[in-house]
Amino acid sequence: MDSMRVAITGIRGLIGGALAASLRADGHEVVGISRRPGSVDASSAADGAGQSTVAWDVAEGTIDASALEGLDAIVHLAGESIGGRWTAARKAAIMSSRVDSTRLLAGVIRELEVKPSVFVCGSAIGFYGNRGDEELTERSLPGDGFLADVCMRWERAAVPISDAGVRLVRIRTGLVVGPGAEAIERMAKITRLGAGGPLGSGRQWWSWISLEDEVRAIRHLIDSDASGAYNLTAPNPVRQRDFQRALSAALGRPSFLSAPKFAIRAALGEMGQALLLDSTRVMPDALTEDGFEFSHLDLAGALAAAV
Repeated sequence: MDSMRVAITGIRGLIGGALAASLRADGHEVVGISRRPGSVDASSAADGAGQSTVAWDVAEGTIDASALEGLDAIVHLAGESIGGRWTAARKAAIMSSRVDSTRLLAGVIRELEVKPSVFVCGSAIGFYGNRGDEELTERSLPGDGFLADVCMRWERAAVPISDAGVRLVRIRTGLVVGPGAEAIERMAKITRLGAGGPLGSGRQWWSWISLEDEVRAIRHLIDSDASGAYNLTAPNPVRQRDFQRALSAALGRPSFLSAPKFAIRAALGEMGQALLLDSTRVMPDALTEDGFEFSHLDLAGALAAAV
């Protein structure tokens, strides 16, 4: 494609940083939107080439709107980490960092003279909640629970962007497998200590995607005429016990020490239940129907590259 100008929120995160690097490598200009813009170039680009930064303050509702004029695309990935015990204050921060930031961007975009062609709004497969063995596609109804509520409100906050005539894509991302992925690093650390094994029954479904495919999928959706919701997961979700076996094999460590449900709930509370024990079997129907081809269909290969 011709050179594009793409703004990314959450550019200092795993996905945002990888997406920025991929775009710059192909000659596109990246505009990083960050609370700490001075640090973006240093962390995301060795020489800062092809990248500029814009400061924003979601709590204050401020952003340099003029810097967003004439963009080709905005990819909104920013949000507080969902790791850690979910206190009331933590849950409020997780919610507001996603919903309020999307509302801020929606308000700015409506007033732009030259609006972006596409807005890619982050979301997650937490949208579907705990659904057991049910196969979930983009046509499935939302689930229950805190994460489902966060995702529904996050996606709903982006609707005014579509009403303003901008193509809106909502990406529901699964567990990202790649170098630097915090969840994978934590699991790998435990596994290297010989403490890897099933969590609870181990029968819960984990839907995953390689970091490479996550970036490729986002770029595919920017380049296409896609709109609506897209599940960003590989088409072969696995049960948690099989995920752990694959990780243990990649690390050459045993996989037999189980962690009972009551221990996980006692140690990690609601977060442990939602992230480790809930079952979400997600299929990327819309993405594959749109012609996207995955580079990593095999979990073992993706984990080997990640660790």
